[in-house]
Amino acid sequence: MRAHELPPARLFKSSVHPDEWAARLELAACYRVFAHLGWTEMIYNHITLRLPTSVSGAEKHFLINPFGLHYSEVTASNLVKIDLQGRVLDGSPYPVNPAGFTVHAALHDALPAAHCVMHTHTTAGVAVACLEGGLQQTNFYSAQLHEMVAYHDFEGITIHAHEAPRLLRSIGQKQAVILRNHGLLAWGQNLPQTFAILWTLQRACEIQLATFSMGPAIPVAPDVAARCTRDALQFNPQHGAGQDVYDALVRQIDRQDESYRL
Repeated sequence: MRAHELPPARLFKSSVHPDEWAARLELAACYRVFAHLGWTEMIYNHITLRLPTSVSGAEKHFLINPFGLHYSEVTASNLVKIDLQGRVLDGSPYPVNPAGFTVHAALHDALPAAHCVMHTHTTAGVAVACLEGGLQQTNFYSAQLHEMVAYHDFEGITIHAHEAPRLLRSIGQKQAVILRNHGLLAWGQNLPQTFAILWTLQRACEIQLATFSMGPAIPVAPDVAARCTRDALQFNPQHGAGQDVYDALVRQIDRQDESYRL
């Protein structure tokens, strides 16, 4: 479906549960934030948000981007609500990308705290994912992720459900994930926390990419890195878990284009 053929807004605030509408607004804004930051891969990659129990009850339903739209075209009403089997629950005319559904559904299902999952293919992220040594402890940002990063070996395009158990074993409880030869992934208790983790991982990869292009890097001692991770506030729910940073970015989006609110 081409952008100029987009259907009119399917959902209005009054037609859905207020908590679902709030989740749709938050997630749609995040897609625009990613577009603003250049964290896009044409129409690919995904950010998903699990709906609260006030909306879905005991079922695990989540919102995902409509496949075929650029992140800059995502709105609150065209996000697609699906279940863990990938079934569309809101009558959306858009398809769902199996490569996005498979990974995200596995995390939303198996990890109780994984209310939000983000995945990117940024140049810096994929480059570090392709390095034999992965992310190395050499900069301010990697030092804030001490023992927080998990690795999962590349098994091809993530469309096969049988990979899910191995992915979950690789991740354990670590919220920053490097998918080897593939890209970056983060999950968290809410969207701002997940964003803060992914942003830190992305910055660590960017700085490593720049540093390694110039020569050998100065390593950060493990005890210093451990202290940095303890001192970092952006992931801690007691200190906002990234909410202030995320809100600042959404304000930028609001000044530029509020169409995500439709």
